[in-house]
Amino acid sequence: MTAPTIVQQLAEFTVAARRPGGVGTALRADAARRLLDVLGNSLAAQSTPAAAAMRAVVTEWGGRPMSTALGLADRVPTASAALLGGTLAHAMDFDDTHLPSVLHPSATVVPAALAVAEAVGASGGALLDAIAVGVEITVRVGMAGYDERLGNSVFFERGLHATAICGALGGAAAAALLAGLDAPRVAHALGIAASMGSGLLEANRTGGTVKRIHCGWAAHAAVTAAELARHGLTGPPTVIEGRFGLLQAFCGDQARAESVTEGLGTEWELPGVFFKPYPCNHFTHASIDAALRLRARGVTAEQVERLTLGAPTPVLRTIGEPAADKRAPESGYHAAFSGPYTVAAALIGGGGLGLFHEDFTDAAARDPHRLALAAKVDCVPDPHCDSIFPHQFPAVLTAELQDGRVLTERVDVNRGGPGNPLSATELATKFRLNAARSLSADDAEVIARIVYDTAEINDLRELLDPLRGAIEPVGGIASGTEPG
Repeated sequence: MTAPTIVQQLAEFTVAARRPGGVGTALRADAARRLLDVLGNSLAAQSTPAAAAMRAVVTEWGGRPMSTALGLADRVPTASAALLGGTLAHAMDFDDTHLPSVLHPSATVVPAALAVAEAVGASGGALLDAIAVGVEITVRVGMAGYDERLGNSVFFERGLHATAICGALGGAAAAALLAGLDAPRVAHALGIAASMGSGLLEANRTGGTVKRIHCGWAAHAAVTAAELARHGLTGPPTVIEGRFGLLQAFCGDQARAESVTEGLGTEWELPGVFFKPYPCNHFTHASIDAALRLRARGVTAEQVERLTLGAPTPVLRTIGEPAADKRAPESGYHAAFSGPYTVAAALIGGGGLGLFHEDFTDAAARDPHRLALAAKVDCVPDPHCDSIFPHQFPAVLTAELQDGRVLTERVDVNRGGPGNPLSATELATKFRLNAARSLSADDAEVIARIVYDTAEINDLRELLDPLRGAIEPVGGIASGTEPG
């Protein structure tokens, strides 16, 4: 007999989640935390230009009312709800991250799964199972593009956004599972989605806000792929490992296809996915923590003569280059991808859990005190950081002070992951602060309680109706102005 292809193995893994008990209590609990995190990030993103643009597009498209789209009073077609949901989930760069694949799985999978679950009347437990399966597949496809010798994702090295490319497959698996497709049609949904995922990372370097919609488009592709498979469209059985398949096309001979299925069903990546404590590019987080430590030691901006930020070499292309642009970002959104700015903001003092949304408005990015300090930051490669990356995104920050002292803080392990997790209180605080931009404190508390009880919900309208009725978008989010 012919051995099953990778996509066929993923399909069998997906439908296995329909067995009694689903993926299990622990993984369901983790999936509920992902759901809460995505909803909080989405509530915070309601006032972004990307959200406004996508709401306008979804409204203009119209169509059959099937699923909730946060920020719209009426339901919209399922794929449109996923499109807006994924855009909101990723728009603030506050979504979870898997290492070393360097992708954000929940921002595509959760919106796709939530939209389909509502449309088909799935239970809360089935939703959580689909989220767990979708995140797992997203991460595993991304890991096939990780090159141990290179010490980085091949997707990332080539300027490709693995989050959107791999997330389309994970989202399709989640959507197909909830839609009741059998294993052959789940495989076709994955094969179709592989032709749809896309995304380029140049906006991280030189500007533009298109990256905010990458996860939205991937979620839209995921739902569309599952619907097409349900109606009989087919995908290639070797879509992942084939000569003209996804891995060869995107990663070439550096891909490691066996990573997709090694330990599949017995070893789960989901619990190791990092939650973000700060609403900015994950590469900046260790340097933020280093700056906060210097501040705790009494260092002030006025004392600083020079700051040297050491980071992994591949990271510098995102947070340190072009140097002039990173020292003076054009907008709050671009500031979220700047090592010099985030270090300056953290050392001067920010909000939330260290830095929060108010630190990434256009006004904050133009603050002369922050820019003056950012101008003193030099970003350099650090060999020790290189040896750790991308299993962590480490940083070392050295401050040369006017009184002649030289102080250094090195952060090797990022907050939010297994080695330095956010506490339940910190996750709740993150959600509460995010939700406060769209919901009253009482409504946010109600939503949080419902989410943590998702496994017990028989009708998801218990969660979605209060959300749709309570959202009141407010201003104050970074405009993300395009460069001229």
